[in-house]
Amino acid sequence: MEQQKPQPVTESKIVGVPTPRIDGPLKTTGAAMYSSDHHFPGLVYAWPVTATIASGTISGIDASAAEKMPGVLAIYTHKNIGPLYRTPPSAGFSMILDERRPPLEDETVSYYGQYVAVAVAHTVEQARAAAEAVKVTYAKTPHNTNDKLLDTPTVAGKPKEVTKRGDAAAALAGATYKHDAVYSTPAETHNPIELHASVAVYKDGKFTLYETSQAVVNHRDVMAAMLGVPPENVQVITRFLGSGFGGKLWPWPHAMLAAASARNLNRPVKLVVSRSMMFQSVGHRPTIDQRVQLAADKSGKLLAIRHDYVNHTSMLDDYDEGCAESTGFMYSCPNVLATSGLVRRNVGTPTSMRGPGAVPGLYAFESAMDELAIKLDIDPVQLRLLNEPEKDESTGQPFSSRHLKECLTVGAEKFGWAKRNPAIGLMKDAEGRTLGWGVAACTWIATRTDAEVNVELRQDGTARVTCGTQDIGGGTYTAVAQMVSHETGIPLQRTDVVMGDSGLPPGPISGGSWATASVVPAALQAAQQASKQLLLLATKTDGCPFKGKSADELEFVDGVVRMKGQTSGALPFGEILKAANVRSVSATGKSTGLFGDPNQKFSFHSYGAQFAEVTWQPEIARLRVSRVVTVIDAGRMVNPRAARNQIEGAVVMGVGMAMLEATEYDQRSGAPINASLADYIVAVNADCPAIDVTFLDYPDFNLNPLGARGVGEIGLAGIAAAITNAVHHATGIRVRNLPLRIEDLLVSPRERKLV
Repeated sequence: MEQQKPQPVTESKIVGVPTPRIDGPLKTTGAAMYSSDHHFPGLVYAWPVTATIASGTISGIDASAAEKMPGVLAIYTHKNIGPLYRTPPSAGFSMILDERRPPLEDETVSYYGQYVAVAVAHTVEQARAAAEAVKVTYAKTPHNTNDKLLDTPTVAGKPKEVTKRGDAAAALAGATYKHDAVYSTPAETHNPIELHASVAVYKDGKFTLYETSQAVVNHRDVMAAMLGVPPENVQVITRFLGSGFGGKLWPWPHAMLAAASARNLNRPVKLVVSRSMMFQSVGHRPTIDQRVQLAADKSGKLLAIRHDYVNHTSMLDDYDEGCAESTGFMYSCPNVLATSGLVRRNVGTPTSMRGPGAVPGLYAFESAMDELAIKLDIDPVQLRLLNEPEKDESTGQPFSSRHLKECLTVGAEKFGWAKRNPAIGLMKDAEGRTLGWGVAACTWIATRTDAEVNVELRQDGTARVTCGTQDIGGGTYTAVAQMVSHETGIPLQRTDVVMGDSGLPPGPISGGSWATASVVPAALQAAQQASKQLLLLATKTDGCPFKGKSADELEFVDGVVRMKGQTSGALPFGEILKAANVRSVSATGKSTGLFGDPNQKFSFHSYGAQFAEVTWQPEIARLRVSRVVTVIDAGRMVNPRAARNQIEGAVVMGVGMAMLEATEYDQRSGAPINASLADYIVAVNADCPAIDVTFLDYPDFNLNPLGARGVGEIGLAGIAAAITNAVHHATGIRVRNLPLRIEDLLVSPRERKLV
């Protein structure tokens, strides 16, 4: 029998209501247990030995001195670490990892900081001292960490077509109004406060792994395959995560080192990656060069788009950033060609970083749109409005929900865009500082993946909700509890949400801003089915006032069961369970994924508009982002409070992307040389602008019955372009190589005219 489509949730006392996070008290009191907080009897510590060359082979490892040091239990190398296997090809969201080579597999070194051995000792200080005492000799070969990527040999030898329609080359050649420029973004390193960590417990052939993971089920599958044991012999636990920004999506080599050491020693092992190792062996956003060519007629209608990007990848793995993800559907245009290419460098394997693909891609694309608007003498907002498509022109599908035009118009009104003087450097604030105003549109994919959630209604009047997903700090614990409260009326404080364990019903990854859209429909369905079981039980229980009634005559609201529409005679649900001598009733809800489904009927994306104001004081060379107005079309906000936090955090991260962040590689050694929070500059409180966030309320019921889409990534998309567009408006300097540095603005008037 065909399953009925879930009814849209149009009204709720809890969904869409700003709600404090239920896990907040645990975090603020220190009761929340993060991976490295776990301690077990007999626990010992591991510390990796890292390569000091970027290319070559290991010619010798002398661990004799290290092995004799106090507290040292073992020094493991490629000769004695024991079996570690490669994973089979990934399928769906299983067996995914970016660095596919197991640690210590052979003598080959492909990047600076690669693990070449690991020391295990009774204390972390002893382990580190032993690791530093291991003497490794190398046969060094030339390495390459050059950040110039366009016009260099690519992995495939020729560009890969990402999207194509019409004849972009011919349209560009024949156009009168066009723009052609290259935009570059550097390698960026994820720097969550919580370092990557693994605590591995091995007993009777089974592993319990406490990991910093954004995908516990995939982590289990990968670890089982690499350790050579059945999946049921591996349990991965991540109750809380101190952010990840994509860097903790997939397993990294340190997790295998900890697990293998625990297996070899038959005792718990803790390995916490150092801050400097975070710049070497756990991924980063790659260096990217993008060439964007646009052509338009005099009115501003786009005639052609050509978007070519190249990103660096490691010597052994192919990581494609996906910068042209939105090129084919962002604006209406008859002639489009987007291509990609990979260039090998001696760096650790890149990985997803908040908004992979769209964020750097839209920096280039929306910067180019601004430059085209100037050439056409058209307002930048108006240029975008002129090119609004009626459908997704890359697929021919209708949009499930698209309100970009409203994002732009509402944002322009809130920002005061009508007062903008387009002339360079003529706008001033009350203190005489030069103002620059910039705008950029943004988008992010919306989808859902497979998810299962179990809801249990218990005799003590509480609910228990379980799902093998994880909360990485965005508020998933609270969103899931809201679903149960919406359906049952059970207060949030009486709802126990258990996640972050691969032994629970399988849940989605916490990446792509997909977790909420995937989990909440499954949680809603589970709560509905558990409620039906409760009502049925009420009609069959001796001594219950509802015995003999039809379940259809009853309703479960505000935590009580009653006759429909009647407030009298209500009975708390726990009393019904007690009367029946049933400890609990439970049900499992499932949500089927749409990601990668070739038969989906709609183009699912979220949209937004970013407006940025900068102040420029040339006399003291001071540039600040003073104000950001962001308007987001991302369906219904399940919890507007948490969603606003996500956008505000993304905006601040965008300030870092535009003006501060870049991983610098020493061309002599291949080492990331600013590998600390003292030298890798991120935005802090003093850099935060005033942030105004507006959510358009257009539930997307094509995606799920809540109408909810994710907001974690879209807040970062477009911010860097809006800032650099504002900088050009204030200074006349067009910066196309991030991060924008103050030196870029310290040019003479003559040089400025040439920019």
